[in-house]
Amino acid sequence: MNILGIDYGDKRIGLSYADSQIGVAVPVQAATEHSFEERLGHILSEIRQRGVEKLVVGYPLNMDGTISRKALDVDAFIEKLRLHFKGEIVRVDERLSSYQAESDINSFNSRKTRTVAARKKNRKTGQIDSRASAIFLQEYLDGGESI
Repeated sequence: MNILGIDYGDKRIGLSYADSQIGVAVPVQAATEHSFEERLGHILSEIRQRGVEKLVVGYPLNMDGTISRKALDVDAFIEKLRLHFKGEIVRVDERLSSYQAESDINSFNSRKTRTVAARKKNRKTGQIDSRASAIFLQEYLDGGESI
């Protein structure tokens, strides 16, 4: 089964992909287009091109496990996805995934590329968002619970 992980954000939407038979999540190009409609089109294109049958969407809970204000935005986003995608959509806990993604990217990069400018570029290109998506998609593939 082909699965797309989605880390929703107002400006960037991180994406990752996995074939559940292989069991490895990998980041793919984030949806960073200017308008929401263009970002949605990017996601729908990925779904078609990869033959995606399931979406795993990061759900931003508060640290105490309660639903955050941002989670309500994710709920609205999921409802928009349902208009175009008839497969299964599951929510998974994404707490600390962006923090872990940024730490991972910084540990892979040399000291020269750990500058403020490099971090801003990683954020702007959606690299961190897609890595965060791959983190929680991998946790889901490894037997993590959906919400």
